[in-house]
Amino acid sequence: MLHINDLTYRLGPRLLFEGATAALPDRARVGFVGRNGAGKTTLFRMISGELGPETGTITLPRNARLGRVEQEAPGGPGKLVDFVLDADKERTALMAEAEVATDPHRIAEIQTRLVDIDAHAAPARAAGILAGLGFDHEAQLRSLSEFSGGWRMRVALAAVLFSQPDILLLDEPTNYLDLEGTLWLIDYLAHYPATVLVISHDRDLLDEVADHILHLDNAKLTLWKGNYSSFEKQRREQQALLAKNQKKQEDQRKHLQAFVDRFRAQATKARQAQSRLKMLARMEPVSAMIDQQVLPFDLPSPEKPLSPPIVAMEGATVGYGEKPVLTKLSLSISNDDRIGLLGSNGNGKSTFAKLVAGRLEAMSGHLRRSSKLDVGFFAQHQVDDLAPNGTPYSHVAQLMPDGTEAKIRARCAQMGFPNVKADTRVSELSGGEKARLLMGLATFHGPHLLILDEPTNHLDIDSRSALIEALNDYQGAVILVSHDRYLLEACADRLWLVADGTVKTFDGDMDDYRRFVLDQARSGGDSGRSDRSDKVTLADQRRDAARARKEAAPLKKKIDEVEARMAKVSDLVRRVDEALAAPDAFKRDVAKAAQLAQQRSELVRALETAEEEWLALSSEYEAVMAS
Repeated sequence: MLHINDLTYRLGPRLLFEGATAALPDRARVGFVGRNGAGKTTLFRMISGELGPETGTITLPRNARLGRVEQEAPGGPGKLVDFVLDADKERTALMAEAEVATDPHRIAEIQTRLVDIDAHAAPARAAGILAGLGFDHEAQLRSLSEFSGGWRMRVALAAVLFSQPDILLLDEPTNYLDLEGTLWLIDYLAHYPATVLVISHDRDLLDEVADHILHLDNAKLTLWKGNYSSFEKQRREQQALLAKNQKKQEDQRKHLQAFVDRFRAQATKARQAQSRLKMLARMEPVSAMIDQQVLPFDLPSPEKPLSPPIVAMEGATVGYGEKPVLTKLSLSISNDDRIGLLGSNGNGKSTFAKLVAGRLEAMSGHLRRSSKLDVGFFAQHQVDDLAPNGTPYSHVAQLMPDGTEAKIRARCAQMGFPNVKADTRVSELSGGEKARLLMGLATFHGPHLLILDEPTNHLDIDSRSALIEALNDYQGAVILVSHDRYLLEACADRLWLVADGTVKTFDGDMDDYRRFVLDQARSGGDSGRSDRSDKVTLADQRRDAARARKEAAPLKKKIDEVEARMAKVSDLVRRVDEALAAPDAFKRDVAKAAQLAQQRSELVRALETAEEEWLALSSEYEAVMAS
């Protein structure tokens, strides 16, 4: 049993834990929930021994093996499957010793132990875990260095699962997974034979896997029995009971105080009044269970709906360069469609989204978009496009060039950045706050079609619920790409499967798709992944992406240099304008004023030249990245 006893810990001025206590039963599957920034990851670090509490203790079962995915993505030239196999330290050591052992008794001990731990079946088990997380046989034999950070984090997760620790600590394990990998992981964890403590904001995972919920709130830990839905129900009931008891106590306090006020001055009643004063003093107040308010999402609907269909395609093909990724696309999107895109990463979901949004053109076939179609596009990687030194106010101001400060701040507040929060630098915002800002910017002008690619990463459960509510109130069309099954079930009324080089309607609901994915995994299939013999493979795409990034690096550097030059010239133009705007600028020194006017003309020409250079470089950069 994992014991947390009277734990206190501060992070700077913030008190994360104060007298926090909890005991996790052996072999329990515990979902660890709480608001972002409450201290969940900090507790993991204390359980792992990376941090020490100010007071209190954390006690693990004797000789218990602890497993946790490191936050640093693994790397190196080794094969994926070898990295996973090496995670079982005992097996690795025994296999190495078996190669050099000469003593017959020791050889017998080694072989017996290898049989006991089923060491010879380990490669098949490692391959099965990797396959479930999205790596086919070919990918498993490639080196770690060939994969991006997100894919390498999947390998790290596979290694921890393979090692089968006695206590498994998982911190948002679905953040690096697609829906298919998430469904497989949920099924795997639901049958895990040891203790699991998982931080997650995925309601489907918490309902399917957890038999206990550990809740961190107001620096205290509370362990609830049951899954997340049960926890929510119990907590609502407790809130209602506390509110009722608080009202009852308040009525009692008023009654006692009224008696004291009435009879305190009367000698015959003074003793009774004094007794009631003591009762009031001893009466412990019943604290109400108050949840922090979640700011809503504001998704402006289009002012005027378009005539359907807003997008229609017949026999369309799309890809990069001369390589088709998706073919035979014959689909249409209406102005009120809610479409969930299914399919493993690498099958072309992002490519299809770019085609619909107009960021890619069809290579062949026919595609028609409404001429007035406005598309809002949200993708997590776009967070990198936010200016780190900018603020929500500065980003909104760029979209409201004629807006007054009051109007800009009002719009910031609508997006979830009221008061001083609007002036917080982007680099200091949390992941959830950056996602909220990006969502607000993507939907700023009330688009007719909203495309959301993994919108719930970095959002806690309550914020996800707020997003679901906003999406259901939004009056335009929506295309969702998400590993969050709860979000898809709540918002999507049509499911399209991206697989085998095309996009087709999926005949069924999310339960049917879950069964389809798990059946594919158990039968050795690839869960709808493209046929590698005649389609672009995941490995090909990764190599192409790595090559494109390498080729585009010098262009990106030039773009950054031109942007810096543009900023400097713009600042000089501003200074000259301020000097020329002075009421007596031409009276004091006519020659100097004329010189400033000439200088301004030269600066404006320099700025126009820089902007043309920036446009040319940006176009070249996008072409390289898309090739």
